[in-house]
Amino acid sequence: MLHGQRPHAVPVPVRDRLLAVLVAVVWGLNFPAIAVALEQFPPFFLVALRFALVAVPTLLLVRRPDVPWRWLVGYGLGFGVLQFLFLYLAMDTGMPPGLASLVLQSSAPFTVLLAGLLLRERLTARQLGGVGLSVAGLAGIAVHRAGLDGGAALVPVLLTLCGGLGWAVGNLCNRQARTAEPFRLMLWMTVVPPVPMLLVSLALEGPAAVGASFQGLGQRQGLLALGGLAFTVLVATLLGSGIWTALMARHPSSTVAPFSMLVPVVGIGSSWLLLGDATSPAEIALGVVVLVGVLLGSGGRRALTSPAPAASPTRTRTTAPPAAAH
Repeated sequence: MLHGQRPHAVPVPVRDRLLAVLVAVVWGLNFPAIAVALEQFPPFFLVALRFALVAVPTLLLVRRPDVPWRWLVGYGLGFGVLQFLFLYLAMDTGMPPGLASLVLQSSAPFTVLLAGLLLRERLTARQLGGVGLSVAGLAGIAVHRAGLDGGAALVPVLLTLCGGLGWAVGNLCNRQARTAEPFRLMLWMTVVPPVPMLLVSLALEGPAAVGASFQGLGQRQGLLALGGLAFTVLVATLLGSGIWTALMARHPSSTVAPFSMLVPVVGIGSSWLLLGDATSPAEIALGVVVLVGVLLGSGGRRALTSPAPAASPTRTRTTAPPAAAH
């Protein structure tokens, strides 16, 4: 691009838009898949297992990205350990998968706030308004769930919010890594969670529960659980994140990231169709408030531009994109 020439807007190809929708559908379907797998495996052990299935071939076949270890480990701890430790525990203790897909969107306002506090990123009035709207919607969901089952339904919501906070921590470490190889970074992030999650599983769930989870894998429930695990690893994580990473490399994140708003729509709809998990009208209405806030707060200010010159080693993100898959 000539010096002083203004970047010109280019349309996102229909193919890429359809690919972004496909990823959102895949990630939304992943929540029922997780719920099915949790019927067979203890939650902490399931986290260790899902990441180990990616980590082992990664260690053997994929070169480590050229990023500082602290950001790689931080990404793995935030996104891989904290997010899924709390999310799987929440779903195992009664959090409906459709609602989980919605409340986990709290990662977006958490990311915005943490970026302002820890990275000194300047927050715009639009971002603050979006955060406020999202927080109001999430608070409404929490109050609504607090009135169910004597308040017991509130605990899974709070656990899911902790998962969203973990995802936000992972987003910040991902951003600080500033890698030109985001997919390779995502693969190597999976190396971090298996060992700590296995230790947590053995300490809290016990070797007996872990061993018992391998019994009956040839029966209907066991086969469904293996199918759910395979979907999470192969389709949602590798295929979904692979396509998403390619889209983020070709287009500004402010253009691609809003497609993630379809994830809870698919999550709620598929959970209802496949598992009979109905979300109340009040929670759906409050969920719309959350999604509008996320969309408002995560919208970038940069116009869609032509691809950067090949000499540019990195690209600056205007928003934190959804990490891998859920």
